[in-house]
Formats: sequence, C-alpha cells, structure tokens
Amino acid sequence: MISSGFADLEQSRRFLAAPELDGIDEEILFGALGSSASPDLALQSCVRLLAAHPEAVSLITGDTARCTALFRLLGASEALGEFLMRHPEHLDVVRPPTARMPPVDDRALRASLLEAVEADPGDDNPIAGITGTEAHQRLRMTYRRHLTDLAVRDLSAPSPVDHLPSVGRELADLAAAALEASLAVARREAGSTHDPDDVAKVQLAVIAMGKCGAGELNYISDVDVIYVVDAPGLDEAQATRIGTFLASGISRGVYSPGVEPALWEVDANLRPEGRDGPLVRTLESHLSYYARWAQMWEFQALLKARAVAGDPGLGRRYEEGIAPLVWASSQRDGFVEAVRAMRRRVTENIPRSEEARQLKLGPGGLRDIEFTVQLLQLVHGRVDTSLRVRDTVGAIRALSAGGYIGRSDAMDFDDAYRYLRVLEHRLQLTRMRRTHLMPKDDDEAALRALARSSEGALVNVRPSAQGLLEKWQRTKRLVRRLHDSIFYRPLLNTAANLSAEDVQLTPEAAQARLAALGYSDPKGAMRHIEALTGGIRRRAVLQRQLLPILLAWFADGVDPDAGLLGFRRLSESLGESHWYLGMLRDSKAAAERLCAVLSSSRFITDLLEVSPESTKWLGSDSELTPDSFDTQWQEIQSKMSRHPEPLEAMRLIRLIRRRELLRIAIADSAGLLTQPEVGRALSDADRAAVLGALHVAEKAVYTTEERVTDVVVMAMGRQGGREITYGSDADVMYVHRPHPGADAAAAQQQAEKVVTQLAALLTQPCKPPVLAERVLEIDAALRPEGKQGPMVRSLESFREYYKRWSLIWEAQALLRARPLAGDDALALDFLALIDPIRYPAELSDTDLREIRRIKARVEAERLPRGADPSRHLKLGRGALSDVEWLVQLLQLRHTHAVPILKTASTLEALDALGNAELLPREDLETLRRSWSLATRIRAANVIWTGRSSDLLPSSRRDLEAVARWCGYGPESGARLEEDYLKLTRRSRAVFERHFYGY
Repeated sequence: MISSGFADLEQSRRFLAAPELDGIDEEILFGALGSSASPDLALQSCVRLLAAHPEAVSLITGDTARCTALFRLLGASEALGEFLMRHPEHLDVVRPPTARMPPVDDRALRASLLEAVEADPGDDNPIAGITGTEAHQRLRMTYRRHLTDLAVRDLSAPSPVDHLPSVGRELADLAAAALEASLAVARREAGSTHDPDDVAKVQLAVIAMGKCGAGELNYISDVDVIYVVDAPGLDEAQATRIGTFLASGISRGVYSPGVEPALWEVDANLRPEGRDGPLVRTLESHLSYYARWAQMWEFQALLKARAVAGDPGLGRRYEEGIAPLVWASSQRDGFVEAVRAMRRRVTENIPRSEEARQLKLGPGGLRDIEFTVQLLQLVHGRVDTSLRVRDTVGAIRALSAGGYIGRSDAMDFDDAYRYLRVLEHRLQLTRMRRTHLMPKDDDEAALRALARSSEGALVNVRPSAQGLLEKWQRTKRLVRRLHDSIFYRPLLNTAANLSAEDVQLTPEAAQARLAALGYSDPKGAMRHIEALTGGIRRRAVLQRQLLPILLAWFADGVDPDAGLLGFRRLSESLGESHWYLGMLRDSKAAAERLCAVLSSSRFITDLLEVSPESTKWLGSDSELTPDSFDTQWQEIQSKMSRHPEPLEAMRLIRLIRRRELLRIAIADSAGLLTQPEVGRALSDADRAAVLGALHVAEKAVYTTEERVTDVVVMAMGRQGGREITYGSDADVMYVHRPHPGADAAAAQQQAEKVVTQLAALLTQPCKPPVLAERVLEIDAALRPEGKQGPMVRSLESFREYYKRWSLIWEAQALLRARPLAGDDALALDFLALIDPIRYPAELSDTDLREIRRIKARVEAERLPRGADPSRHLKLGRGALSDVEWLVQLLQLRHTHAVPILKTASTLEALDALGNAELLPREDLETLRRSWSLATRIRAANVIWTGRSSDLLPSSRRDLEAVARWCGYGPESGARLEEDYLKLTRRSRAVFERHFYGY
C-alpha cells in the first residue's frame, strides 16, 4: 500500500475492504493505483463507481491497460469520475493508451455536438430539432463525453508538455462546437418567439477571444466571446434584437442551471464598451468603434480573435476587418502608456494572500509570458506578417524564426509556458473548477498528486511535493529573467555587434522595440547602448550583463531616454571604478534606485553627474541619512581652518551644501525620509551654509577694521518654520548690536558690509565654479519697511520701530522668526523683543480687518497674470497661503492664552490647534493634507525639472512625474490632479469659514 502512494492509510484500508472490490486481482489493482495521481482519490472513486454500476468491474478485471487508463482518470479528476458515475453509458471512452484514437478534429466535434441536439452539421447555420432542458442536457453530456475522452488521452501521454498544444486546441474546438450547438438550439427557440422568416435572415457570428480564440483553452475557463450580426433585408434594430436573443440563448445552453451541470460561463465583457455596450453589434459598428474609440488593451485582446461558430462568411469578414487595426495599433498615440497599464493590471488585482501561489498572474507566471509574447507580436508584427499567429507556442516559434528571440531563450520560454499550462490543466481537472492557485505548501497530498499527474505516463518514480515546488520556483525565476532578456538582450547584441549566433535585430526592429517600451528617441537610445556595451573591456562586459535589467527599469520611469543618457554620462565619469558596476551588479536595490532617479529627476541627475562618487550612497541606507547641523558645522569649521582664503573657504562650504542636497533628495526618492524630515534636513543644510558664510564675511570685514558690532541672521517664512523644500529661498532679517562705546553710525556701516558680503558669498560664482550648484538666494524683503528700509537694523532700532510703527502684517511675519546664524545672546534678546508683538494679549477688530484686507489684496494682486487660481500651489485657492494665513491668524488671536501655539512650524501649529480644540479635527485634517500635498508638489516640480514652479503641472508627462514623486503609482497623473483640485476646494471652504467667518 505504501508503495502505491496513499496519503491516508487508514481510509484507504477501509475502501480496500469494500465488498465492491472482491475478486479483483490485487496486483492489477495496486499497479493501477500506483499509476494514478492520487491513489486515495482513485480508490474512493472506483469503489463509488462500482457501487453504483457493478458492471463497470469489467474495466478493471479485463484489459490491464484499460484499467490503468481508468485509474489515471479517477485519480486526477474527481469531477469526471462523478460524470461517469452519473452516466455509465459513456464508460466506453475510457480506452487503453495503445488503442486510443488520434486527436479529434474540429469538424468531428462540431458534427457530434450538433447531432446531439438534432441539427444538421452540413448547414452553415444549423437549426436544432430539440429545445429547452432536453437540448441542454444532451449537449452537455456529449460535451463531457468528449472531454473525458480527451482527459484519458492527455493523462496517458508520455510527455504532457509535448502533448499540451494539441490538448489546448482540442479543448478550444470542443468549446466552439458547444457554442455552435447552443446557437442551433437558440435559432430553433427564436423561431417560436420571433418571425421565423426574420430569424432566418439573421446572420450571427461568434468570435472567440482569449485562449479559446487562440486555440489554447484550459479544461475549465470562461469562454470570452464577441457577437457580430448581419441581416440583409432587415433593419438594424430588428436584427440586433434577434441577435441578442440568439446570443443570450447560447449562454443559456452551456451555462444556465440544468439537470447536467453547466459547462462554463460565456463572457462577452470584452465587447466594445464592455458591460455598458450592446451585447450584439453589426460588423460596421464594430469596425467603427475600433477605429475611433478602442483602447490599447482591446487591440491586445483582438490579437487572438477567431470566428468559431455561427455564420462562417460573417466571421471571416470580421477577422479581415479588424486585422489591419490590430497590427497598426503599436503606432497609435498612448501605446506605451497603455502597455505599462496592462502590465500593472496583471498584478494589481491579486489578493496578497494569493500572490505567492498564483500560476497565472503572479510574478513569473503565465501572464508574464503571454504579455511578453503579445507585446513583441504587436511591435514587430506590423511589418512582419509571419508573427501574426494567435497561439502562444506558435508565436514563440515565429518570434524565434524571425530573429526576435534567441533560440535558447525561445526554447526556455516555450518549456516554461508548457510546464505552467500543464500544472494549470491538472489543477483544474481535479474538480473542473476554474483555478490558478497552487496548493498550499503544507498540503502534501495535493502537491504530490499534482507532481505525479504533471509528469508523463512513462515515469515510474512518484515525484515528491518538494521537488514540484522547487521546479515551479525555478520556472518562475526563469520566466522573470527571460522577460528582461527577451526584450533587451537582442538590442544589446545588435548594438555591441556580437557574434552571428546571437540574435541581432535590424535597426528598424530595434528602434521599434525601444519605442514600444517608452523610449521617445530610439536612435539616440541605440547610440547610448552601443557606447556602453561596445568593446571587450571588463566594463563593457559588465554593462552587457546589467543593461537588460536596467533598460527595463529605465522604461518604467517617466523619461527612459533621460535615464539612459544619465546612466551613460555617469558610467563614463566613473570610468573603470571597481566599485561602481560591481555595486549595481550585486545590489538590486542600488541599481533600481539609480534607474528610478535618473529617469525621473533632472535635479538629482545633474547633481550626480558632477558628484558621481555619491552613487555609492545608493547601496546603503545608512549613507543616505542626512548629516545633522552639528556634523555639517564641524566639517565647515575644519574646512575654514585649513582654507583661510575667503573665496576658497566659501567654495568648499557651498560644496558641502550641494552634497547634502543630493543626499537628502536621494533619501527622499527612496522613501527614507518623511516630508517634515526633508524640510528640517534642508533647513539644517541652509543654516550651516549661512553660518559658514557669515563667519567668512565677518573675517573678511574684520581683517581690515576693528569689530564694533555683532550680527545675527533671523530666518523667516518657511525657512523659519524649517519647512522649506528644494529650491527654496532663505527669507531672513538681519539684526546687529553695537559693542559698548562703539559709534552707532560706524557699527551700522560695518553691519551692512557684513550682510552684503554674506549675500554675495552665497550667490556669486565661485572660482573654480561649483558645478550644478543650487544657489541659496537670500531674501530680506520681510524686514521693516520692506525693500525701502535698511538691510540691517540695530536691536534698538527694531525696538523703536516696533514700538512706534509696527503693522499687523509684520507681527504676523514674526510668528515664523527663528535664529539662523550669528551671535546667540543677540538672537535671544531679539526673540524677547518680538514675543510680545507676535503673541499679543489681544487682537483688535481693526487688526483683524486689516489682516483680512491684506489677504484679499494678496489674492487679487500677487497671483501671476494668467495663472489659474485653482492650480497655483502657493497663492491659489485652498493652497499654502490660505492654510498658513488661517493658522497665523489663529496664533495671533490665541497664543497669548494658549502657549502651545508658540511654534514657527505650520504643521506643529495645526497639531497644537487640534490639541487646544480651536478647530474641528476634520477641518484640521483637510488643511494639513492640502498644505502637505501642495508642498510635496512644489518639491516634485524642482526634482523633475530642476527648476522651481508654483503651478500644478498641466501636461500629462509632467503630472505623471510629479505624481510619482508624491507617492502615487504609475499612470496616476490624472488622479493626482483630481485629488489636488478636490482637496484644495475643501481646504478653501475651511479657510473661508474660519478666516472670513462665512
């Protein structure tokens, strides 16, 4: 018993003791059980069959080969075993392998199923002689008889993977015959509800899609169809009504409840407009829709369209009509985006709990193979008609013969596809249920049965469950590797001009493939590939290993061309650096990060090109941790001590800042920093640079004259709140305090020299220049009297000004004041001076009206001419300005009584407002989300283009890049736009309700 492979010995002993098995030779019985996929299931089904039909014992006691065939069927398919129990008259299809018939052709299957419903197979549009339940019952029984016959032959095949294509074809032909027979019944039924003459005039063609259209159907699967109608002599409305009745009848015939279980569901959702479109259309309506409205996925589906039932002439006209549209689809606008979307849809809908067990949709599964093959067909089939085949095995063969896939890759791809399909077939055979899930790892019995049934009939050693899992995992890894290799390896072979044994595409084919993958300048891309892979040096060899994967990752980015160009420049800069290509080869994370930033960020690419050694950071998260302010300041002090010359010291300070910007941006792109952390890190880098520049400026001034005053730089605006982003200016105010006994005028003059020198050091070109520098602009427009006032004032001057002339907007601006650089004691004294001003004991009605007036004026006058208020990130409706003005108004009104509001940070102030219950939580959340998204989009604008912009982009490509940086998935630009506009509308409503009181 153990050698027979039983999983449940106790249960098997009980079945073996069943009286139905009395008199059966044990050697024959155990030999047959040993050949079955699941001896437990085979034995149980055998006993049940004999209990219901004792005469079936002749199958076991007679021909040993026939007995083996029976047990192979019973051990692999519980559902077909039950069919034979219900209908023992069909036991004759269980024949020994040596006597089995050749594959049944489509004409024989069509004739058999039409005869089952008493229709004439010789008619192009046959009409059944019976209807209703009787017709459905006979159709389904005949179908299952043929299915059982096929399963016996399939399970007895020496090599299931070799036998697979003929099995898929016969299953598709059998499904087509069932559709034809069901249509014949529907024609008969239509004659009783419609005018028989009108019904006779209606020509209906059933177009199979998917696997049925390709002739590679599963044992159990939805059959995807499209219905086409024509009716010379009838108006279109009447023809459509009759056609819809016929189409509905087809579905009833094979799927509606009945005495014999339904076969499978007829799915017409691939028709134009899907479920929202009419079930039946005329040929002209189909062609008009596909020419004007069809999406790319529809052309991919049409690649497998085949007329399988109904009027043959109409079916041929449909195939001929759509073919030019299908093979020209790769030239349509949006092809690349549609291809990417189709790839994502494969995995987006897989439940996480099933992903690892998915044969079809999981990584390295059947859909990966099908997608790769179909994309190559669409790209190259436009000019090469030999690729215009429907089935996957045939397409792989044609792609290899045409030189689009290497011979060894094609063999591996073909083997992997066949193996995965055999597993799929065996899983579905068990209960005739549509499934693509492998058994769970702990289901030893199911795995062993699957392992046995997927091997050939000549295999004598029962495979193990572990062996099956290991082979499946190897196959998945192979498919994932081949996916990249098949797309990109021929491009490299062509570019590097390798041996004639390797696949080389023509220049036109190579460029077509690159264009289909998203490269807008295929000729330029090929030049870069040639430059990277040409030659025999170690670098070229490693590049040829890396590029198949890197090119795919570039293609996943927003701008693949920019990614490839940046990679070439970076590679040339680093030359033969031993660590660079090795890191990319050994660290998938580093390589993927590099491809992502090069294809999605001009800002980071520019900085990497002048600091290529920074690429090392990509391989280590710890290297991407921003340096603290103290660390940067310590380094700056060291640089200044070794390089006392002001211009050289300043050049090194600016290099340190540029390095930190790059580190922060890469860490941000890798998701290692939150938005507030990015703002604080950037503020620290600016603070260190300003402090260094102040020391350099003071040293330059004080070497020629006696120091008579101290200076402090106060950060204002978002710099004060440490909430800046890439490309932000530094809003500041300058304060000085003369030394005791110093002349006030001399001190003022010296302070002006220092701050003027400070601004110049941060912005004037360095010699030698700091390449790709992001210059820190100093903006002192928030000082008293604005641009009309002095650049720097003494502490006492500030005191006098605020006492006599201060306006409410200045108190509002001071809410975000923070010491940035300079004398610590002076900074503390300045904060003590301004605290009573920015945190008043009471906000008067006059001041409240003035704040509202100024805000309204800002909205009316400062928004750039022609700018859409709904898209301006700073001054637009519900955007940054609205949120900040509301927060600052509430701080002015309540901070004196609610000290937790004393913060320069907008986000921290929103938290404090919530803790103090000064705004509803829902409103606070709306304000926070709006402010955060606008800030993130501003950052993304700089990251993507290298330039600052306060507008939500309008172009599709720019929106896509910004959406990616904001954490949205690919092809989500429109969703980002919709989210931003919706969120800012809600934010504006909150602002108006609490700021203006309505």
